Amino acid sequence: MKLVLVILISYLFGSVPWALVIGKVFYHKDIRKEGSGNPGATNAARVLGLPAGIAVTVLDALKGLISMLIAHQIAPGTEIYAGLACCIGHCFPLFAGFKGGKAVATSYGFLLGIAVLITHEYVWNFFLPVFCFFCFLFSTKMVSVSSMCSLLIETATSFILASMGRIEWNIPIALLILWVFVTYRHRENIVRIKNGTENKIGRKKE
Repeated sequence: MKLVLVILISYLFGSVPWALVIGKVFYHKDIRKEGSGNPGATNAARVLGLPAGIAVTVLDALKGLISMLIAHQIAPGTEIYAGLACCIGHCFPLFAGFKGGKAVATSYGFLLGIAVLITHEYVWNFFLPVFCFFCFLFSTKMVSVSSMCSLLIETATSFILASMGRIEWNIPIALLILWVFVTYRHRENIVRIKNGTENKIGRKKE
């Protein structure tokens, strides 16, 4: 029962659409009707400006971390399930007609939760994908590519650590599921990347 409670709370927590809240409350705009139409941090930055994009990124990341902290208090050992449920809630939010973002920022909150609550001595394993994200962003100017590639590197790293007996196998398995899920959410971006039409940072969407 505690696991079910953790999953439910985490899903509801992930369902809070911060991009929509900030857009409507502070800018009187529905970002689902502008830009790419995606209710996530990247479109928030594009439509509302960089400060709003940063605020949405932080709040979406905190959803993942706080969900895992709550799970740690209610039922220790269920943190992984909480993180995944929160990411699913972000993508299919109850409070926004089940049409949400792509869970990138929330995934990083999930990674931070793993580092703080589970792996402990491998806190650097959170900073690795963050560093990789900005490296890919600097070279490609595409948030989609940076997101998918940085999460893939983190997933591969976790499998290496698990094979060495440094971490439990449930972590790389969870990260693989998360990466597949996030990549699937980027399927339209992947098509645009192949066609050379993907939107880039610093260039207005055509």
